[in-house]
Amino acid sequence: MELDYRTIFDKVKTIAIAGLSPDATKPSHYVSKYLLERGYDIIPIYPKGETVLGAKIYDSLTKIPDRVDMVVVFRKSAYVGDLIDEVIKRGDVKIVWLQPDIINDEACAKAERHGVAVSQNVCAMQIHREIYR
Repeated sequence: MELDYRTIFDKVKTIAIAGLSPDATKPSHYVSKYLLERGYDIIPIYPKGETVLGAKIYDSLTKIPDRVDMVVVFRKSAYVGDLIDEVIKRGDVKIVWLQPDIINDEACAKAERHGVAVSQNVCAMQIHREIYR
C-alpha cells in the first residue's frame, strides 16, 4: 500500500511510542523529542519508569486511556505481531510506523487486513524533515 506521508503527519495528533527509552542518546528518545517539538502529543510505552519527555509512561498500548492516532515502534521485529494485535483490539490506531531495521511482513499484512496502514523500515523523523523543510 502506497502511503501519503504528508497526509499522515497532517492528520495525526497523538503518537504512542513503543520502546521510548529515557536514555537521550537512543534513537527512540531523540526521534520522539523531535516529534514532540513539532506539536505532536507523545505517549511513551516502556516497561519501567514514571515519565519520559514529560509524558506518563504506560507499559502497554492497551493501558493507554487516550485516543492514539499512530504508533511508532522502536522494538525488535519479533515484538511487532503482539503490538499489531493490541492495535487491532484498540480500534483507534490508524497507522503503525516501524522504524529502520524493524520489519515484520506477516504482522504488517495482518494490520492492513484490519484497516491499519503500515510503514516499515523507515524513520519517521527523516520523512517528517523531508516533507516540512
